[in-house]
Amino acid sequence: MAIDRLLEIMVRLRDPVSGCPWDRQQTWTTIAPHTIEEAYELEDAIARGEPALVRDELGDLLFQVVCQARIAEEQGAFDFDGVVESICDKLTRRHPHVFGDELVAGVAELSQAWESYKARERAGRGSRGTLDGVAAGLPALTRAAKLGARAARVGFDWHGPGGVLDKVREELVELDAAVATGDAHAASEEIGDLFFSVAQLARHLGADPESVLRDANRKFEGRFRFVEQALAAQGRATADATPAELEALWDRAKQQEA
Repeated sequence: MAIDRLLEIMVRLRDPVSGCPWDRQQTWTTIAPHTIEEAYELEDAIARGEPALVRDELGDLLFQVVCQARIAEEQGAFDFDGVVESICDKLTRRHPHVFGDELVAGVAELSQAWESYKARERAGRGSRGTLDGVAAGLPALTRAAKLGARAARVGFDWHGPGGVLDKVREELVELDAAVATGDAHAASEEIGDLFFSVAQLARHLGADPESVLRDANRKFEGRFRFVEQALAAQGRATADATPAELEALWDRAKQQEA
């Protein structure tokens, strides 16, 4: 099987004598940032809609899993088969409506059941708090939305997007006041509160805050590149243009998107 070949390659790479010096020195801690980076590159490939690129990025992400499992096997903790067994057990346990005789009426009920399964698993590990298990290493906007969603399960939430939008406006007023005082620390704190509130607004509107910000980043990049290219066609750089010229080109970039 293809996975067997990959596992054998990983063993060779980690061989203490003939392996790759870089691969040999990796630990769970040092490889973790690369794992996260590969997940982001996969997301970007999916956004581009390029199947071959998605395939390659999935391979890169799978290699990260194999690498982490090999490190664990060398430590006597677990191996790749253990990883596979663990996820298989978890999926069958969390899908009794598929692998058992439990019935669910629809997606909404299924989501509630899924969260209930996960809550029982967290309790089994000794986690009792509502916010326990929301990984600290998540991107901040994603974690903000997940924290808000967890709190919402026990009734700590706004009744709808309108209430959250009022909170966003309130945070803007507080930020404006902090900026007016010249207190950089207070302003930074208010910006954080604003980001958190916007993440909750996205959640209430059914949008993933991290995804919408990535979309906004792509939009900005596209428009700014248009501005640069338009000026380059005139033999000029952005530093040579006036603010009014830059604004006019920016508006042209927006019009082209319409």
